[in-house]
Amino acid sequence: MTYVVTESCVRCRYTDCVEVCPVDCFHAGPTMLVIDPVECIDCAVCVSECPVDAIYPDDEVPADQQDFIALNARLAQQWPVLSTRQAPPDDAEAWESVTDKRDQIEE
Repeated sequence: MTYVVTESCVRCRYTDCVEVCPVDCFHAGPTMLVIDPVECIDCAVCVSECPVDAIYPDDEVPADQQDFIALNARLAQQWPVLSTRQAPPDDAEAWESVTDKRDQIEE
């Protein structure tokens, strides 16, 4: 099992989860984070740190978010590792309650 970052992260891009990850499996893109499924050790410490509840075990990803499993794996190969907390975007709070944000993912 691995953990997956889902749509709630898009445009919020909070990095509280990154700070607690013991293996640096988070990768940062312009508008969201992803988890490298090869590096993730399934410790789950990141889950409770996410203020927008965007992180799920891969076997519990909601049905409408299943495409994020493959998206995390693919983008983790493209985006750089992020191992330290960063400030969220200035408009992160405005995006917290927005749904259907897939069009905001910048690769």
